[in-house]
Amino acid sequence: MDDRDVAALDRLPEDAFVEAAAPWFEGAPAFLRRLAAARPFGSGARLFDRAEEIATAMPEDEQLELIDAHPRLGARPASVSSSSFREQGYDRETTEAIAELGLLNAAYEARFGFRFCVFVNGRSRPELVPVLEAALQADRDAEVSRALHDVVAIARDRFAKGAVEVGS
Repeated sequence: MDDRDVAALDRLPEDAFVEAAAPWFEGAPAFLRRLAAARPFGSGARLFDRAEEIATAMPEDEQLELIDAHPRLGARPASVSSSSFREQGYDRETTEAIAELGLLNAAYEARFGFRFCVFVNGRSRPELVPVLEAALQADRDAEVSRALHDVVAIARDRFAKGAVEVGS
């Protein structure tokens, strides 16, 4: 995707914009409505800069909706979007790390009250176990901030890879 696609997004009616952008963010309607209202962007860089500004400025309940829209790391393959399926490596061999991630996810959610969301960025599940273990030691506010940054990094990566078709 490129800036011509962003120009097309800028021209879409609000509902069509929300539908087009939803896969980048795994849904999260309150956030997507705010993002639609912030148009025009003119460029992909500006779109995702604004996305991060909006995400970090929203009320906490909307921030957590955005974070929780993403599937759990290591969730059942049938429960994740096609983008998450590829990003989390379900199309490759699975490992015993899935069971460990399940336990760590439960501990994280009990401690912080929202899902652990991280930009996988090609890392294997075994590589992500220590990342989640370290996150369990962090401050809650720091984790909200980190997760929101990663949500936008995931969306930016999906946009860059052309993971969504934009209608005109």
